[in-house]
This record gives sequence, structure tokens and C-alpha cells, in this order.
Amino acid sequence: MAEKTVPAHHATAAARHSAQRPTPRGFWVVTAVLGFSLTAASAPTPLYGVYAADWHFSAITLTIVFSVYAVALLGALLAFGTLSDAIGRKPVIVIALTLQITSLICFLEASDVVWLLAARIAQGAATGLVSAVVSAALLDLQPPGKQGLAAFTNALMSTAGLGAGALGSGALVQYAPHPERLVYAVLAVAAVLLLAAVRFGVDETVTSRSTPRLRSRIAVPKPILPAFLTAVPCLAATLALGGLYLSLGPSLAGELSHSPNHLLGGGVPAMLCGTGSLATAALRSRSPRHCMIIGCATLTSGSALTVIALTVQSPALFYISTVIAGVGFGTGYLGSFRTLVGLAGPEHRGALVSAIYTVAYTAFSVPIVVAGVIATRVGLHHTAVGFCAVLAALALTALIAMLRTSGIAPEYSAGLPGPQTS
Repeated sequence: MAEKTVPAHHATAAARHSAQRPTPRGFWVVTAVLGFSLTAASAPTPLYGVYAADWHFSAITLTIVFSVYAVALLGALLAFGTLSDAIGRKPVIVIALTLQITSLICFLEASDVVWLLAARIAQGAATGLVSAVVSAALLDLQPPGKQGLAAFTNALMSTAGLGAGALGSGALVQYAPHPERLVYAVLAVAAVLLLAAVRFGVDETVTSRSTPRLRSRIAVPKPILPAFLTAVPCLAATLALGGLYLSLGPSLAGELSHSPNHLLGGGVPAMLCGTGSLATAALRSRSPRHCMIIGCATLTSGSALTVIALTVQSPALFYISTVIAGVGFGTGYLGSFRTLVGLAGPEHRGALVSAIYTVAYTAFSVPIVVAGVIATRVGLHHTAVGFCAVLAALALTALIAMLRTSGIAPEYSAGLPGPQTS
């Protein structure tokens, strides 16, 4: 998805935190950083079609531009996942925002595909760093008596940020001057303001410094491998759906509605992510397994209905299917992460989350590149129909597997604080 996400690499960091309780305002500043990062990540979505038309590149080039973001994000996540434990939360957040500003400058200066690739790589690395530090920072700064707030904020802001970026960018591109630059200028100003807010509004919670370890271990403990394999189809279907909507969604909407309106194009991924946010909020008190079952069921029905909508070329049915799939996008993603992270003890959780993210961002990027290759041969419409049919089958497989299992093993789940990722 997300283009975004927030791993739990920091289970043992609390021992090095300051005994002085940080002020609550830092929690909300870090929340704003997370929301901004995902907003910036989805802001280029309505502009992909504009770039393709201006610079005459194909669908495969578009999907590669989209996918290098996920590759850079995963690389930063795995290489620097524990960096904030060593040098502190605030320095890593500052580095991430600085990288984000660099990416926005590249977008502002973009005159060809090379600039776009550079911008998306820098943006992916920035979001990866944010993902690596935000979960730990929110847990450190969580107000007293608000157990679970950090986990809920992670999940909600990730999907909400993606939706806000696509919708806001679409509106500016359609109705404001300088469509290929204004949105990035606005985001750059916001990033500078956030840098100041982090500098003066966030308390550092890591007081003991150490030598950074620039890699994350990837492993799935053998006792939970069956549960991991059960949850992977749901996770893969969710991320692949997000990749489809955030890369090709505006083009599909334009093709179905026969309209070049960029707000309409940005509204489609915003509809998916916005519905996911609402579903996450509505079902936050449900068990991870329940969320996964609801997510798989709505992913299956939403993807299948999208196949029908594309086949009969009905814009109204396409929007309805997007809303249904959005419920699955939010609940399936949240439920699968909560299920998997809850299975491992603290000593294995970092390695397990690295494995989860490797699967997730492979599912997020690789199928879209394949779809871009196929689209150059059979067209966007037929490619999207086949893509959604495969997603429906994958989600149905996950649903059947979930209904045949009985939940998580108690020896691994006891005493865990809840989700640390979104």
C-alpha cells in the first residue's frame, strides 16, 4: 500500500528511555509527521497520467516510476529499521523530513522520467525512515492511560494520509495554476514547518546512544510459520490492491467515465483509502482474526464486483466496488499485521516484521510492474480485469484458510500491547 507503513523494530528500546515523562504535544507532532509522509507519498498519483501524456512514456514506465518508491522504502526500512534506537528518534525524523524535502524539490524540477525516478526513490527512502521510527516514537510519547492509542493512530493516519494526498493533489491539479508544481510547493512548505515543530515540540526519549546496526534480520519463527502462510494471501491481496489503485486507479477512472478531470482520478484512490480509514476506526476494538475475516470477505466481493464493473464499463458500479474493496483494504491490512505481529515474542518481533514487510512490499510493487508490461500488449482495461480477478481469488483463498483455522497460539500472544504497525 502505502504506500505506507510502520514496523515494530523497537521492542527492547524502552530500557534506554529517559525516566522523565515527555509532554503529550510530541505525540501529536509525530502523528502529523506520519500523516504528512503518507500524504506526500500519494500526491503524485493524479499526476502520473499528466507526466505520461507530456513525456510520452508507456504504462510499464509509469508502473516502474511507481514501484521504485516501494523498493526504496523497503530498502530503507530493512537497512535503518533500528537506527532510532541507536541515535535517537528526533534525528531520524529530521533526516526523513529532509529526504522528503529533497524528493519534493526533484518533483518541482522534474522535466523527464529520470527526475521522477530520483524523486520517487528519495520519497521512498524518506517514508521508510519514517516507518522505522514512528511506531517507536508514538509508543514512547503515548499519553498516560491511553493504551492502544499509538497503534490505532498508526493504522488510521496511514490510510487517511494516502487518501488525503491523492484527493488534495487531484483538486490542485484540476483547479489551481501550475498543476505539475503547486502541490509539491505546498508540501515542501508543510515539511519545513514540521521540521520546526519536531525541533521544538518533540521530546527525545532515547538518552543512551550506541553504534547503529545498519541491517534488520529477516526471519519467521518455525512455530508460527503455518499462521504466517495463512495470513500472507490476505496481506498480499491488500497491498496489491493498494498498488493498483495508487498507480493505475486514476487512469481507470478516466477511461470508464470518459473524463480527464484530475479530481475524479484522485478521488478513486482517496475513496479506497478513506473507506479503509473509516473501517479501521469502526473495527479497532475487534480481534485481529475478526478483522482479517471481514477484510478477506470484502476484498473478495469488492474485487469481484470491480471485475464486473470493468467488464460492463459502469462507472457507478466501479465506485461502489471501490468502497467495498476499501473496507477490505483497511481491515485486511490491519488484521493481518495485528495477527502476525501478535504471534511472536519481543525477541523475534523485529525479524518477523521485517519478513512481513518484505512480503508486503513485494506484493505492492512487483504485480504492478507485471501489469504495466501486460497493459502495453493487451491494454489497461483487460489488464485491470485480470488483475482484479486474481486479487479476488487470492482474497477468497485467504478467507477459506482463515475460516479453517482457530486463531493465534496463546503461548506467543499473551501480554502483547497490540499492533505496532499499520
